[in-house]
Amino acid sequence: MARKSTTFSKTQSLRNRFYQTLPGKESLVKTLNEAEVYEHVYHSNAIENSTLSLEETEKILLEIDLERFVSVREIHEAKNLARVTSYIETKSISEEISKELILLLHNMLIGNIDEKIAGRFRKDNEWVRVGSYVAPPPTEIISLVSSLISSYLADKSTHIISKIAKFHLEFEHIHPFCDGNGRIGRVLNNFLIMREGYVPINITFTDRARYYDAFREYYQDGSIKIMEEIVGRALLLSYHKRLAYLEAKSIITLSDYAKKSKDSYSNLLNKAKRQTIEAFQEKGEWKIAE
Repeated sequence: MARKSTTFSKTQSLRNRFYQTLPGKESLVKTLNEAEVYEHVYHSNAIENSTLSLEETEKILLEIDLERFVSVREIHEAKNLARVTSYIETKSISEEISKELILLLHNMLIGNIDEKIAGRFRKDNEWVRVGSYVAPPPTEIISLVSSLISSYLADKSTHIISKIAKFHLEFEHIHPFCDGNGRIGRVLNNFLIMREGYVPINITFTDRARYYDAFREYYQDGSIKIMEEIVGRALLLSYHKRLAYLEAKSIITLSDYAKKSKDSYSNLLNKAKRQTIEAFQEKGEWKIAE
């Protein structure tokens, strides 16, 4: 409980710093958001077992030829998710979450991959299973999604970290689509986070085991503790990165920082992963502002 309260208070403090530093530097934040699209796409697809590396994902999105054969599906998955990721940044300002928006995002994600299921919820005998978990029947999807949206919008008091953690777990519990549930769920996380005035987060492939633990915990006893931990750390990291650039600090690798500070790299890395220092990842490398 103490760690959660600390994360909540740190998030608020970083959010305040962000808005104090932002005026006149909006274009820099936009550039940072655009640069992160490659990483968002890579990590979200990797969680779903894509074979693409971060470098290959970036090459696909920049229309650069790859050095190995990659399936047409994986190419479309990268391009479609990049399109959706960029699209929600503007929509989060002007549009509220709705069933229609969710279906539109799914159509953008699955279009050119499987037109039969793109842009619609499961129906008829379309059951889905994740491990031993069987999602609710297709006949309940619309009412469950509507209830989820209504509950989220009605909650005006819960901290954003808990709201997003709960929404994400419940959305994946419903598993409303035949395919693309995880990627759409993570896109919706950022849509909702940005709509409430926070910065986007990236749940990384390196966190996949812990991420799956969060679902097991939720299915077993309804707890959102692990997902709160994941969302909270991701949000702190996102603020640390943006503030390093916005406050015009000198940014160096964590390994160089360890040499300068005469602290062990392993100790600093542990602190970075727990987000107890203002470190962040950029293209897979840990960095920090001096």
